[in-house]
Amino acid sequence: MEPSDDVALDITVTNVVSVFRTRCHLNLRTIALEGVNVIYKPETGKVLMKLRKPRITASIWSSGKIICTGATSEEEAKIGARRLARCLQKLGFKVRFSDFRVVNVLAVCSMPFQIHLIQFAKNNRPIASYEPELHPAVTYRIKHLRATIQIFSTGSITITGPNVQNVASAVEQIYPLLHECQKALK
Repeated sequence: MEPSDDVALDITVTNVVSVFRTRCHLNLRTIALEGVNVIYKPETGKVLMKLRKPRITASIWSSGKIICTGATSEEEAKIGARRLARCLQKLGFKVRFSDFRVVNVLAVCSMPFQIHLIQFAKNNRPIASYEPELHPAVTYRIKHLRATIQIFSTGSITITGPNVQNVASAVEQIYPLLHECQKALK
């Protein structure tokens, strides 16, 4: 199979991290006492709030900054953040949903072949780093996309990037390099 052949790779987004501000001070004690699905962590100065649909977990600070994790798409992250802001409004805070942005996207993808990691690391030496004593994967960084790819010998790859488009571009960019270093079938 040539790398130029169109191969449909299934990229699964597993986590989207987003952040937004409420533009008001939040009383964490009030949220902890009156909120639903809440864990108060006074030692770290935050409250964890969980939503069931969409399934997200939010870290809430008294300054009004909120970080949401666990969404599986950018749209789901925004819907979850808005639902969280609405929950805080119902608790009596004057919340205004602002400065929403997706900070990080984590995705996984499986190649249809196994990869010879030592050969891949040698071919892409300045960008790829492989320390088998520390981690079983090659770390490959694409600076202009701000993406980091973990490549395992089984053909499984984990991609971290600032948004879904950059993650997809990173997979498109790395596929021909991985195809050169595929293991021969036994």
